[in-house]
Amino acid sequence: MLFSSKIYLKNVRFHAYHGVLPQETQVGNDYVVNLNVSYDFSRAMETDELAGTLNYAELYELVKQEMEIPSKLLEHVAGRIGKRLFAEYPTIQKIQLAITKVNPPFGADCDGAGVEVVLTNDKTL
Repeated sequence: MLFSSKIYLKNVRFHAYHGVLPQETQVGNDYVVNLNVSYDFSRAMETDELAGTLNYAELYELVKQEMEIPSKLLEHVAGRIGKRLFAEYPTIQKIQLAITKVNPPFGADCDGAGVEVVLTNDKTL
């Protein structure tokens, strides 16, 4: 049987202190993170054991820890999250990550602004 599999965190909300403007680093802002991790969890499908997959509570904790570290740029935060995920879980095949600043300080009436990145683990190819 051929298939692809993903584990995801959807619309996870954080309050963090990322940004270039002084107000952003002092008051903070609300962020929404969406994470899709391509990972072979076929073993868990057969065994019903957590050891055969990634624990999404651990993925959340890792993202939370990185979101707590202030950065000027969301691109930097996304890069840190990607590097950390690949380091902690070297069998991850691909990461799709979006970080949205809910109320960006540029006066627009919008749902948010942010970054999205797709990272492929060349060691799993």
